[in-house]
Amino acid sequence: MTVSNSIPPAVQAAKVVNNYVKGAVAVGLVPVPLVDLVAISAIQLKMLHTVAGIYDYTFSDNQGKSLIASLLGSVIPLSLKNNLFSLVKSIPVVGQTIGVIAMPVLGGAATYAIGQVFIGHFESGGTLLDFDPDKVRDFYHEQFVTGKQVVKDNYVGVKP
Repeated sequence: MTVSNSIPPAVQAAKVVNNYVKGAVAVGLVPVPLVDLVAISAIQLKMLHTVAGIYDYTFSDNQGKSLIASLLGSVIPLSLKNNLFSLVKSIPVVGQTIGVIAMPVLGGAATYAIGQVFIGHFESGGTLLDFDPDKVRDFYHEQFVTGKQVVKDNYVGVKP
C-alpha cells in the first residue's frame, strides 16, 4: 500500500490522516444523532487500515476495532463528550445547531489524534500486536487538543 518508496512512511501516513480528518469533519455535519458517530468510527477504522498498510502491517477490521476501542476506552471523558454532542442533535433546532457546530470539530480532532498516535507508535518500532493504549493516553490528549486547532484552522469556519 505504500505510495512511493522515496516518500518516508511518516509523511505518507500524515497525508492519509489529513485526508481522513477531512472526511470525519464532513461526516460530523450529518444532522442525525449517532449516525455521525458510526460513520466517524468507520472512517477512523479505514484510516488505521491505510496507515498500517503504509508500515507494511497486516490489518484486520476486528483488530482495528479492538485497537481503536482500547485507545478510546483509555480516554473515556473525551469519547463521552463526542457522544453527547451527537445525542444533543436529537433536540429540535437548538440541539441540531449545537451538534452540527461541535461534531465536525470533535470528530475531526479525534480522527487526527488517533492517526498521530498510531503514526508515532509505528515510527517508534511498535506493531499492531504491541500497542498499549495506557502508554499513549497523554499523547492522545495532546493530539486531540492539537487536532481541534488543526480542524478549526483548516477545515471549518465555525468556532464551537
